[in-house]
Amino acid sequence: MSDSPDDERLEELRQKKLEQLQDQQQGGGEAEEAQQQAQQQADAQKKAMLRQHLTDGARKRLNSVRMSKPDFADQVERQVLALAQSGRIQGKIDEEKMKALLQELTPDQQSFDIKRR
Repeated sequence: MSDSPDDERLEELRQKKLEQLQDQQQGGGEAEEAQQQAQQQADAQKKAMLRQHLTDGARKRLNSVRMSKPDFADQVERQVLALAQSGRIQGKIDEEKMKALLQELTPDQQSFDIKRR
C-alpha cells in the first residue's frame, strides 16, 4: 500500500489534532496553576489582615479553636474580616474580645437535666 495524498493529508490532520489536544491540556494546567496562585494570594491577604487586627493571644485562641473545630474557626475568621472591612474594629481584638466573639458566635447549646429516681 503506497502513501497516497489522502493518507498524507489524514496523517497531517491527526498530527494537528494531537497538537491541539496537547495545547489544551497545557492551557488547562496553566489555568489551574493561576487559580492556585490566586487562592494562595487571597490566603496571604487574609492572614495579613488577621495579623493586623488580632493580638498574639487572640490568634493563639483562634488557632486552638481551629484544632478542634476548623469550620467554626473559618466562620470566626470571616466575621473578623467582615468587621475589619466595615471599619467596626477599633484597635486590635485582644484575647478577651476574641473570647466574647467566640461566645457570641457559638450556637446555644442545649443542656440536658437528667434526674435519677
